[in-house]
Amino acid sequence: MSERARRLAIPLIALLFSLVALGVAAVLTLSPAGREAAAAAIGGPFTLVNHEGRTVTERDFKGAPHLVFFGFTHCPDICPTKLFEISEALNALGDRGRDVRALFVTVDPARDTPEVLKSYIASFDPRIVGLTGDQAAIDAFVKAHRAFARKVPTKDGDYTMEHTSFVYLMDRQGRFVGSLNVARAPQEVASDLARHL
Repeated sequence: MSERARRLAIPLIALLFSLVALGVAAVLTLSPAGREAAAAAIGGPFTLVNHEGRTVTERDFKGAPHLVFFGFTHCPDICPTKLFEISEALNALGDRGRDVRALFVTVDPARDTPEVLKSYIASFDPRIVGLTGDQAAIDAFVKAHRAFARKVPTKDGDYTMEHTSFVYLMDRQGRFVGSLNVARAPQEVASDLARHL
């Protein structure tokens, strides 16, 4: 395979993984039994470190719905775009959503320390919480959410990350509800979130 073909194949493979994961999530949420299976199959207990350097668990986010989005601070376009869209939706939600949180979980903990995450998310809504941890904790979190993340070397000797790029909506008990399309008008996304308050 030529270098050009390989460069084109990498994003296509990442997109395929995301579409398959999204399809599984959609199928699981079509019926009551599917919703129960999805809630049991996606998410669960975790211990990570937030962008303030404080250890947090799933218990810290119970009581209000929250979003989960995987990414990394060296991400060139998808991550900042999604975080902007999430910020716009949270802004549209206003005071009704003061307890709603969006968890930006790094898939690149080697580079994304709490300090780096804090600086990165400072440009977005303050309800967005950056989460990191050691590689084992991040791998466990990714696996629990039926997501994927993979390091991809670049020709300059550096690397980038391929990862699941859709946004998970979790209910006030931390159970998976479904994926949330944040690319719509902020008021539409806010309306979806408000139904789970």
